Amino acid sequence: MSEDHDDEHFNPTESGAASTFPKQCSALRKNEHVMIKGRPCKIVEMSTSKTGKHGHAKVHMVALDIFTNKKLEDICPSTHNMDVPVVKRREYLLMAIDDGYANLMDPETCEEKNDLKMPDNEIGQQIRDALEKDEGTVLVQVVSACGEEAVLGWKVSTKE
Repeated sequence: MSEDHDDEHFNPTESGAASTFPKQCSALRKNEHVMIKGRPCKIVEMSTSKTGKHGHAKVHMVALDIFTNKKLEDICPSTHNMDVPVVKRREYLLMAIDDGYANLMDPETCEEKNDLKMPDNEIGQQIRDALEKDEGTVLVQVVSACGEEAVLGWKVSTKE
């Protein structure tokens, strides 16, 4: 038996937690998440229409991309499956903003996180203003799905 194992090749894998899971189109509801055109979205409108004698009922969905807020639409037969993204929300303490990036700390593990860009929108400005006012601890909500994450909300905690 040869000492070099060229025929054995191991690929690193993830933890096994998939970023999406299938769900039947007819079981989806307004305010739930769904993948449309490869993007994680939140359903804002949906309607079901019956088609001709031999056709399937079709579900028409209007959804907003959870990261860009861009409006996307899709039509799917009600019996088909669609991918639903696994969306996670975490709250972090905002320590500072450095070069447009948030310096965050996980309140449970005390681990620092410095790789998230502050949003360039109204929410980002509100967070900057709240940090400057120094009226309490600024907590930011970080949403992650499909390998992306972003600061999408905030609040001030005045507990001492």
